[in-house]
Amino acid sequence: MNPVFDLAAVGLLVVTTAVLGFAGIRSSRTRSDFFVASRSVGSVWNASAISGEYLSAGTFLGLAGLVLLSGAEGFWFPIGYAAGYLLVLLFVAAPLRRSGAYTIPDFVEARLESRAVRRVTSVVVLVIGWLYIVPQLHGASLALGVVADVPPWVGGVVVAVLVAGIVAAGGMRAITAVQAFQYWLKLTALLVPAVFVLVALSGGGFDVDPARVFPVESGPGALDAYATVSLLLALLLGTIGLPHVLVRFYTSPNGASARRTTVMVIVLIGAFYAVSSTMGLIARVVAPDLAVPGVADTVVLALPSRVFPGLVGELLTSLLVAGAFAAFLATSSGIVVSLAGVVSQDVFGGGVRSFRVSAVLCTAVPLAVALLTEPAGLVTSVGLVFVFAASTLSPVLLLGVWWPRLTARGAVAGMVVGAVSCGAALLAGGALRGAGGWAVLVTQPAAWTIPLTTAVIVAVSLLDRGGAPVRVERYLARLHTPDA
Repeated sequence: MNPVFDLAAVGLLVVTTAVLGFAGIRSSRTRSDFFVASRSVGSVWNASAISGEYLSAGTFLGLAGLVLLSGAEGFWFPIGYAAGYLLVLLFVAAPLRRSGAYTIPDFVEARLESRAVRRVTSVVVLVIGWLYIVPQLHGASLALGVVADVPPWVGGVVVAVLVAGIVAAGGMRAITAVQAFQYWLKLTALLVPAVFVLVALSGGGFDVDPARVFPVESGPGALDAYATVSLLLALLLGTIGLPHVLVRFYTSPNGASARRTTVMVIVLIGAFYAVSSTMGLIARVVAPDLAVPGVADTVVLALPSRVFPGLVGELLTSLLVAGAFAAFLATSSGIVVSLAGVVSQDVFGGGVRSFRVSAVLCTAVPLAVALLTEPAGLVTSVGLVFVFAASTLSPVLLLGVWWPRLTARGAVAGMVVGAVSCGAALLAGGALRGAGGWAVLVTQPAAWTIPLTTAVIVAVSLLDRGGAPVRVERYLARLHTPDA
C-alpha cells in the first residue's frame, strides 16, 4: 500500500463531499428543507441516496471479512439486508409518506395521540441511531490505520467533523446529493478491483482449491437452524425499524414515488451485495491467512496488493480506501440527519437553528463512545442494531400502520419490554458467544424477542380501557388511500 495515494484519495473524497454538501446550503432555507428536503426528491435520486446511506462500513468492509471467516453463514446478511426492503415496500413505505410526518416520533404521536409514547419512541430512535454510528467511526479509524501510520482516533474524528458540518449546514437537502454520489462511488470502488482481480485469477498463477473456498464445515449443512432463522428475522424486520432509512421516504413527493424508490433501492443494493460477497469469496482464495477476527475486516483493502504488486495494486487500493470512507460518511450523515430532526423537535423546539445544534450533539455522543471503546466485527456490530430495532420499533410501526386497536400504552409497554429483553440478551450473549446449546437463545435472540414485544403490545392494547384514539379510522384511511 502507498500511503500517499491512499491519503490523496481520502482527501479528494473529503473535498468532493464538502463541495456537494455545502452546495446544498444555498437551497436549504426552511424547516422543511432541513428535515425532509421539502418532499421533492425524485425516485432515482432518492433510491441512490437511500442505498448510499444504507450500505455502511459493515457492508463495504465487514461483509467480505465475514464471508472469509464464516463461509456460507456470511451470505445470510446480504440476503436479509436486501430482502428487508421488500417488507418496507409492502408494509410501510407509502403509508409513512402519506402520514405527512417529519420523523418517526412525529408519526407515532399522530397515530396514537400521546406525548408519552412520542418520548419513548424518541429515546429508542436515538439508541438505534447512536449504536449504528459507532461502527462507522470504528471502521473509519480501522481503514485509515491500515493504509497510513496515523493514530487510531484520526479516521473517526475526520468522519464525525465532516458529517456534523454538512448536516448542520444544509440538512436533508444537502446530504441527499452527497449520499447519491457516494453510492455510485462505493459501487465503482468495489466493482473495479473485483473485475481486475477476477481477470487475474482466471489467467492462472493462483491455486483455486474448491475445498478451501467452499469447505464443508463452513457450508449450509453446518448452519444452526434456529440461529439462521433468528438472524433472518432480525435483518428482515430490523430494516423497518431503522430511523435513517424510514426518514428518507418522507422526502418523496408522494406515496407512489416512495414505492418506486423502494423497488429501485432493492436493485441497487442487490447489485452492491453481489460484488461485496464476491470479494469475500476472492479473499478465501487470495488471503486465507487474514481469516482472523479483527483482521478479516481489512481484507478488502489488502486484496489488490496481493494480486497486483506495484502501481496497479496501489491505485486499486486507494480507490477502495476512498469507497470505504464514502461508506462511513454516507451512513453516518443519514443517521445524524434523522436523529437531529428528533432531538430538534423534542428538545429545542424544531427550528432551523435548533436542527443545527442537534446535528452537532448527535455526532458528538457516538464519537465519544467510539473513542472510548474497542472495535468489534463490523458486520456483527451492525447486526446487533438490527436485532434491537426489530425488537422495539418495528412491531410498533407495523401495528401502527395496519392494526386499528393499537393504543399508546400498548406501544410503550412493547418498546420497553423489547428494549429490556433484547438488551439483556445481547449483553449476556457477548459473554456466551461461541458456546453451544441454549446459549444460542441469547446470542441470536430475535426469534423470541420480536414475538414477545408483539404479544405485549397486542395484549396491553386489548386490555387498555381507554381504547384506541377516537380518530384512528380517519388517520388510517389517510395512510392507505392511494395517491391521486
